Amino acid sequence: MTAIAEKRDGLTQMRALAAGNGGKGMGALMAMDGGEASEGRMVLHALPGSQHRNPIGIVHGGFAATLLDSAMSCAVHTTLSADETYVTTDLHISFVRAITPATGRVTARGDVVTRGRRLATARGELVDADGKLLATGIATCMIMSAGQ
Repeated sequence: MTAIAEKRDGLTQMRALAAGNGGKGMGALMAMDGGEASEGRMVLHALPGSQHRNPIGIVHGGFAATLLDSAMSCAVHTTLSADETYVTTDLHISFVRAITPATGRVTARGDVVTRGRRLATARGELVDADGKLLATGIATCMIMSAGQ
């Protein structure tokens, strides 16, 4: 059973995910290599490679969008009880500069801005190893009972 499927609170699940270094599924596809989780915050690291390039030779925008969506929604996940789940209902990404495999390791940070009973909003940023901004994002997540 994966950390996500187990009946634990969101922060415990996200700390387990961060400690597992991405490992399987989307984490492997995105070349994630670890992270950090705290209440209302998620940090993920990834290494863009040639497999992430689009036809014009730069890393596909979906790479940045997926990392930001993951960091922001996982930040919301850290606020969930064991009986809650969520889905992203809105995602907005702004690209600031191109990413290539030469960019090297990138860091996606997501922080919860507001957390209500049914909706949460998070903001995120994607930066390179020198702290240069690559992309920003805002996400809204709908929170519901895990049985819904």
